[in-house]
Amino acid sequence: MPELATPQPSLWHRAPLLLLLLPVLASALTCTNLRTQQSTFNTDSLQLLRTMAPNRTVLCQHHHAPFAFPDTLRAVNHPQQATTTIRQILQQLFSIFSTESIPDRWDQQAHQQLLNKLHHHIHQLQECFPESTTLSKRQGPRNSRLAINTYFRRIHNFLRTHGHSSCAWDTARLEVHTCFQHIDKLTRTIP
Repeated sequence: MPELATPQPSLWHRAPLLLLLLPVLASALTCTNLRTQQSTFNTDSLQLLRTMAPNRTVLCQHHHAPFAFPDTLRAVNHPQQATTTIRQILQQLFSIFSTESIPDRWDQQAHQQLLNKLHHHIHQLQECFPESTTLSKRQGPRNSRLAINTYFRRIHNFLRTHGHSSCAWDTARLEVHTCFQHIDKLTRTIP
């Protein structure tokens, strides 16, 4: 008597499972080399920032901008706190550059590319380090968030006070350049 063959599940029956696993695997791969990706993102963003706003054509009279990168953020040395801080800074940068009052002389394509990069990278950091993850009190996420919000409020107020003029934007853009330098330092704490 011939044996009955046991039916084997076809590839089509396994496809839904594979489709469910693909995003998880992609996310895991993305998060494993986050430091390298963050460094590349920083370099690319600085280049887009230079491309977006050509050299100043007018000497601006804003002698002293009323903002300085918070000292408390320079001392962050915990990898998770560093990524949270980077994400919060990038969210604020996205907010600044999402405004409709950017100078007309700026390269619109580079501006849009910078916004896209910021949005994509913020999303990536949120996937790798969800907001629900808590840090110990000594790492001070609340103080960091307050320092970041205060710092960027000063930049927003500066732009508003100076009527979002080209000179004000040039000053803010130089400060954003400094932000990316500090983000680069924070990146070095990521394993």
